[in-house]
Amino acid sequence: MNRLSHESSPYLLQHQHNPVHWFPWCEEAFEIAQREDKPILVSIGYAACHWCHVMERESFEDQSTADVMNTHFINIKVDREERPDIDHIFMNACQILTGAGGWPLHVFLTPERKPFSAGTYFPPKPGYGKPAWTQVLNYMHTIFKNERDKVEEQAERLAHHIVQVDQSFIHNMQIPETEPLFSEKELFQAVAGMQAQFDLEQGGFGQAPKFPGSMSLRFLFRYAWFTGNEKCLQHVHLSLQKMRNGGIYDHVGGGFSRYAVDRNWMIPHFEKMLYDNALLIQVYAEVYRATQEKIYAETLHEIIRFIENEMLLPEKLCIASYDADSEGVEGKFYTFTYDECKEALGDDAEWAAAYWQITPEGNWEHTNILHTTTDVYDYARQHKLHPEEFAAQVQKAKEKLYQFRKKRIPPLADHKCILSWNALMCSAIAEAFKATAHEPYRTLADDMLQAMLHYFAIPDSNGKMWHTVTSGAGKVDAVLDDYAGVIQALLDVHDITGKIQYVQKAEEILQHVNQHFAGPDAMYFFTAGYQTDIPLRAMEFYDNATPSGNSIMVHNAQRLFYITENAGYKQQADQMLANMKKSMLQYGTSFGNWLMAALTEWMPYHEIVITGNQANEFRDAIFRQYFPHAVYVTDVDGSAHFPITHNRFVTGQTTIYHCRNFTCQQPVTSVQDFVNQVTDL
Repeated sequence: MNRLSHESSPYLLQHQHNPVHWFPWCEEAFEIAQREDKPILVSIGYAACHWCHVMERESFEDQSTADVMNTHFINIKVDREERPDIDHIFMNACQILTGAGGWPLHVFLTPERKPFSAGTYFPPKPGYGKPAWTQVLNYMHTIFKNERDKVEEQAERLAHHIVQVDQSFIHNMQIPETEPLFSEKELFQAVAGMQAQFDLEQGGFGQAPKFPGSMSLRFLFRYAWFTGNEKCLQHVHLSLQKMRNGGIYDHVGGGFSRYAVDRNWMIPHFEKMLYDNALLIQVYAEVYRATQEKIYAETLHEIIRFIENEMLLPEKLCIASYDADSEGVEGKFYTFTYDECKEALGDDAEWAAAYWQITPEGNWEHTNILHTTTDVYDYARQHKLHPEEFAAQVQKAKEKLYQFRKKRIPPLADHKCILSWNALMCSAIAEAFKATAHEPYRTLADDMLQAMLHYFAIPDSNGKMWHTVTSGAGKVDAVLDDYAGVIQALLDVHDITGKIQYVQKAEEILQHVNQHFAGPDAMYFFTAGYQTDIPLRAMEFYDNATPSGNSIMVHNAQRLFYITENAGYKQQADQMLANMKKSMLQYGTSFGNWLMAALTEWMPYHEIVITGNQANEFRDAIFRQYFPHAVYVTDVDGSAHFPITHNRFVTGQTTIYHCRNFTCQQPVTSVQDFVNQVTDL
């Protein structure tokens, strides 16, 4: 075994028996590199990465390849989910050098940890337009040995470019004093850019591969809600329905795969990630809350059931992911042959095969990915079946297939718990409660929040938290996304519970972020100033697979401003939005979460304060009404001491106070009167 045998990351442990002399990211490796004057090879991947496993089998398990790596390099394995800070820096390096990126990611560093070359997957023999891995290794060894001055020069130039990439998104502009920071016309500029990428037949954005684009869909839905833009509204519905019907969705066990490799959402890359499902719960919950379309509620219930069954630990933390492969075969756990369908379903096999497109010859690599042409209710109507009865029939068939599938060897689970991803899921469960009034969701969201605050807290550290926890043990300092996500989760759970201490905790964590992550131009670094094991500090602005920490911080500051009336929060949020205005309007699909924050500048938050002994019941009833952009403060007994609640508690009376855009409406004492107020605005 190599040095990875002492690690807790499942991805690193997968490589502990490789003949490559892997190190984790550690000072020992850097000291040896400097002492022996060898370049460092950093190989970055994650447990659910299919091509990471392919390259391991082809190259890292091969003794002759390992000999080349061990002779000429100090080799470091990094789990990108455990060390997103390292991955962020080196992915930027790869994109600058090659114009593309992805995992596995391979970066060559000087002994001083400065990158000078990078790439992704390389085959064992030349192919796919790529050189063989050993050819790459020998070339890097040669230039490091014979052209050291050029290597050092490249490393210095690349480090400068990485910092410049961060700054290229920021365009300092003055915040207007009398007009909204964003107008409807300006926001439509971003919308028009998104519309140019609409797949009008299959939903989503672009062709293939296809990712869900949850944040962009949420922004478009809110924009359509405010403006009546039918094209955007139809595209959101088309996208949600096509994804739900496609093979990217697990029709048997619930939950979504990370992306589809085809335009039609049929063929998934079978890995399942916690963050994707959190973001999809949020968008399905929001659209259901507005439309009350049953299929959206069923989808979010099924996703949450998958999370509870497969990803939620007894401690109320969620694991990170499930691999795409089982028994060395991609998708084997999730697919069914026609004969397996007959064995599992018996007399129900014939109609189920028609519904889920299961054929004897298979629809993918001689087996079948379950998918449908339409949702269960439309299918029933088209085939002159009773919709509710057919839906119940489908549910029973799903359970039979689920029990049949449980007998298989499951994909590898990555059991580390990531703070930012758990925070996203906590917020998603809170949104699901708002949409459905399902009381167990409120309990689960609160339990998850409490678990995060307990297990990720570093004792006696002045507010520091861990980025990951595995088997109860924390590791790696939390990054901006972690703290931003926890603040957001605190505010979301405060919305549905009314627990004042969650707002106070959110402000406490925000102070830690401002003290240790603050950078120039009112933006935040990805890593804290006290973290010293990385070659440089960078910033992250894109809303990629997950929302960027900076964009989450804008939302947090906006919401805290309305609750506390601390003008500093508003100033911070406005300046961050002003800095990013040009970039988000130009590249909308890369800044979906930013655009949702920008939308609140044009359509400001509703400030809803409910006081009195029935405040919680009134608040829960108000959740059944959909209107984007709202902060909620409930005060049952007069103990909430925020400026927004001042002089508003009346003993023996439950009252709703509603303000928006610095203008207050007449206080009302019934939910219906409040709904009428909102409708009239």
